[in-house]
Amino acid sequence: MSKTKERTGAATANNVSTQGQVVGPVAPPRVSARRRRPGVIALSLALIAAGGAGVAVLLLQVGNRTEVVTVVRDVQVGQVLTEQDLGRASMALDPAVKAVRADSLKSVVGKRAAVELKPGSMLSPSQVTRDSLVKSGEQLVPIGLKPEQVPATALVSGQKVRLVHVPAQGAGDTGQAGKQSDGSQETIAGRVVKASQAAPGTGVVVVDVATAAKDGPTAAAWLSAGTLRMVLDAPDGN
Repeated sequence: MSKTKERTGAATANNVSTQGQVVGPVAPPRVSARRRRPGVIALSLALIAAGGAGVAVLLLQVGNRTEVVTVVRDVQVGQVLTEQDLGRASMALDPAVKAVRADSLKSVVGKRAAVELKPGSMLSPSQVTRDSLVKSGEQLVPIGLKPEQVPATALVSGQKVRLVHVPAQGAGDTGQAGKQSDGSQETIAGRVVKASQAAPGTGVVVVDVATAAKDGPTAAAWLSAGTLRMVLDAPDGN
């Protein structure tokens, strides 16, 4: 090999060695630490505290459960309650909720349902009564109301009503039918004992109305003649 080629090969080797030199590890760029924001830290702590308080309240409510009386089957208005109609359930109660406690179940057995009771509902003291819904000296008059005669206001047990005598069809010429000698309309005071659901197909609602015993036959006669109408009294009876 010639000296010229030897010099060229050495130069090439030196160049490759220089270019292939291994570079040391690169230091990562310095990142300045973020400034801590006291407001964000305080908000985070407040949220954590609020969450802990909520969990504590929930656990407290779950722990403070009350045994109450429930209804396990349908009970109609005026029906006498038996032990088979009632059950027990444990639940967290708001202090404002009035419920019959389970240890008082015996005290409601034998009472009458003041309203219609449905299975799965909690029993409250106002839903039962010792009084008969038809009192001594009263009579019960069942009144069928057509859909257009049923008030939009739901009829409930104990609601005061007034039975009104209206002129019969074709008897209004004199203007006196259904009126007393002083010109006032003939009316009978009554009280709703029970109202049925609307009958399928006809929509007729049957309302049991308690009236004074002396007025029962009169109301029945008006009803038979088709001259009876029922109106709701104001809550105070006026």
